[in-house]
Amino acid sequence: MARILIAEDDPASLEFLKRALHQDAHEITTVEEGGEALTRLTASPGAFDLLLADISMPGLDGISLVQRLGDAADSLKVLLVSGHTSELDRAKGLGGRIHTLAKPFTLDSIRAEVRRVLAG
Repeated sequence: MARILIAEDDPASLEFLKRALHQDAHEITTVEEGGEALTRLTASPGAFDLLLADISMPGLDGISLVQRLGDAADSLKVLLVSGHTSELDRAKGLGGRIHTLAKPFTLDSIRAEVRRVLAG
């Protein structure tokens, strides 16, 4: 079981992710925008094992969120998701510790990718 922070602005996607990851007994916390995710992650370093964030969010997007976390995210695993190839390509430029997954994804594929990222 992992402690996962999901940052997703689309309510339907957020609910889908939450439901999918609960099946693997993960402890899920959700936020609807990057600024709130940044606040939670910096206020309690080490409180989460994985950040799963949409790249396209109003305000602080997923890429900017990871950049603002800087060294605070060294022990945090990160999975960024997007339906836009250009955004996924930008995210890959953040370095090897950042994982990406293209939308749309299935229940099984998101669960498998989270397991893979957590395994390291």
